Amino acid sequence: MSTVSRRPGAEAFTERTPRVAAARALTRRAGRDRAGRFLAEGAQAVREALAHGVVHELFVTATAATRNLDLVTAADRAGVPISEATDKALDGLSETVTPQGLVAVCDLLDRPLEDALAGTPRLVAVLAGVSDPGNAGTVTRVADAAGAAAVLFAGDTVDPHNGKCVRASTGSVFHLPLARSRDTAAVFAACRAAGLRLVAADGHASADLDDVIDSGALAAPTAWVFGSEAHGLAADLLSEVDDVVKVPLHGAAESLNLATAAAVCLYASARAHRR
Repeated sequence: MSTVSRRPGAEAFTERTPRVAAARALTRRAGRDRAGRFLAEGAQAVREALAHGVVHELFVTATAATRNLDLVTAADRAGVPISEATDKALDGLSETVTPQGLVAVCDLLDRPLEDALAGTPRLVAVLAGVSDPGNAGTVTRVADAAGAAAVLFAGDTVDPHNGKCVRASTGSVFHLPLARSRDTAAVFAACRAAGLRLVAADGHASADLDDVIDSGALAAPTAWVFGSEAHGLAADLLSEVDDVVKVPLHGAAESLNLATAAAVCLYASARAHRR
């Protein structure tokens, strides 16, 4: 396994190896922010990280190295240090029930708001107060699929580098600009400065998405604002946007989950922009 180990005669890293311990600190937000790095776990995330991100090290078990020889080879060709580690060591870097034995240490992906909104964006997703990392990652994936120019994490929203968020995005965190700011007002101001209308999705709105589509309003550059699935958007935030709309429910379902509602809204804008 010469491709994996660059330490002749050395044994596989354990959970007590300093480099593994340093990587384990990246499973916490404070550790990620302090180091400026995060973990991408699993074959899909590692593949996207090698293609689009900056990878500093790849930890891999012997079994995973054999199973994912293409990724190990790609990392080796890119000059990424590859460290074989024990199953227990990799378990400590994983946040899944069934770890895949493959974890990359990457640079944080977020950038300043102005950089994320550079140019003339036509479609942007804003997550405001979304605490569930699975929802945040799935919305990021949807935004990527719909052709959005960026995803902005505003206020008390989960870190986009959270392990579950990265996995739920299925690599989309590497595909489009991400920005985060605790100051939601600053995020809204940056969107307006970029020429975007702020449209919030809210299940209690009086305006119907179908009516907004028919009116042609979505043809304008739009920043869709989504709140938490449990609590929605706070009243003070709803008062700051340009429009508030609801996704119509034509059947007996009580509501849509956040990711499904976001998909409907973002694709409505994507279609309007391509007509």
